[in-house]
Amino acid sequence: MKHGFGRRDFLKLAGMVPLGLLAPPLLKTIGASQLMQGERKNVLVILFDSFSAYDISLYGYGRETTPNLDRLAKRANVYYNHFSGGNYTTPGTASLLTMSHPWSHRAFRFGAEVRDSYAAKSIFHAFDDYHRMGYTHNPLANTLLQQFQRDIDEYVPMESLFISNDGLIRKIFSGDEDIATVSWSRDMKRSEYGYSYSLFLNHLYEEYQQRKLASYKNLYPNGLPNTNGGNFYALEEGIDWLREHVTDLPQPFFAYVHYHPPHFPYKPRIEFNNIFLKDNFKPLDKPQDEFFSEGNAYETLSNARAYYNEFILNVDSEFGRLFDTLESTGVLENSWVVLTSDHGEMQERGISGHVTPTLYQPIVRVPLMIFEPGQQTGREIHTPTAAVDLMTTMLHVTGHKIPDWSEGAILPPYTPQILQKENAVYTVQARRNNVELPLTEATIIQVLGNYKLIYYLGYEQLGSLGERYQLFDIKSDPEELTDLSATKKETAAELLNMLKSKLREVNEPFHG
Repeated sequence: MKHGFGRRDFLKLAGMVPLGLLAPPLLKTIGASQLMQGERKNVLVILFDSFSAYDISLYGYGRETTPNLDRLAKRANVYYNHFSGGNYTTPGTASLLTMSHPWSHRAFRFGAEVRDSYAAKSIFHAFDDYHRMGYTHNPLANTLLQQFQRDIDEYVPMESLFISNDGLIRKIFSGDEDIATVSWSRDMKRSEYGYSYSLFLNHLYEEYQQRKLASYKNLYPNGLPNTNGGNFYALEEGIDWLREHVTDLPQPFFAYVHYHPPHFPYKPRIEFNNIFLKDNFKPLDKPQDEFFSEGNAYETLSNARAYYNEFILNVDSEFGRLFDTLESTGVLENSWVVLTSDHGEMQERGISGHVTPTLYQPIVRVPLMIFEPGQQTGREIHTPTAAVDLMTTMLHVTGHKIPDWSEGAILPPYTPQILQKENAVYTVQARRNNVELPLTEATIIQVLGNYKLIYYLGYEQLGSLGERYQLFDIKSDPEELTDLSATKKETAAELLNMLKSKLREVNEPFHG
């Protein structure tokens, strides 16, 4: 038996001491909303993948996609201008979990890990006195959780919440997971063109899959949602798992649970299917992007958005069930509960999805709702905020030291008065850039006040121009219909110089 009085024991004992005896003078000046600091409250972060604030009725969308979020907003701090760290899972999740921008952690290529020096710079490491649990449906996010696994007390394998999956092949060939998974997909799965490398094995695998999925056929008329075409899941089962498990977690805990919906393919349960496909809502018909349009027609994108909105309605229903359980079991009384996303989704300007060089609002503006322990009155926060701010804030409100690697600020209303200032918000897309080199092909947004600058650099589509920038007033023009870069030249030049100066700063360490 191990004896002794360690750091965790000291912190547990310290958590029993009245806050007033431990709090520094600054803490006592922050206000009533800060009185929970240092009391060792739990933190539960729920992330729904590809969840755009643009398509959420709580944020003003024309379809009623989130009746439960609308209801629960009266008890939460709702952030109306919150921005993701990237435009897809790898950079978006890495920024959230490391509190640093993609130009620092360098996980901006598809399926990448953060650079070695950031492997121990995750939120799990910072919460080293808590029980830390992590789970994700998403293989790209799972790559990051595996990299941070040494700082996670309870890493839940991705396959745990899949009905049918590729976990066996990854387990057998754990040393060559990437090659084995590609080989498995080629030999065993039928491609989008209707064939696989192995005609015999393919049919055996499909028969096995169909038997496992048969009992869900009536509940999912369009088939079960999945990742990578073979990892099938039912969101309600993932929610039920958390509803049962959260009350058994050792306290205090930090838990990060990353669900795949409403990510493509949009396949909701039967009660949400076809609710919006034939309604009277007509999305705004925006002009196709000059350089990066994929050529999709308005009708195609309108139908895709209807399916996406139905999946959001499904997500909203499941979060409502989860929240009601957290309340009835008393978890809400001693836990900070966070709802957010890693990036958004777009069905406009000829573009579908989110893996695009463009960084318009539907892709980068994501929901953020923070439920304080025992909170009964809601607040609306309209200040632009960033993904890197979220976990920085969770450390602050639970009385933890904010690590020096954090590039985030403390979110309002928790910001100490002496730290209150207007911070620029950044999102970075650099999917094809070499992670070892400066950013030379990238899209970066910079939001400051009401203005949003989108800067494109190094894309072949730009030709001899080499760069492109757009300026929008996202308060008066939330649909980004009017590019102000030509009419507000001084503002555009000032913001562009500021962004380029930042880019030179973050590129400096990567020059040979």
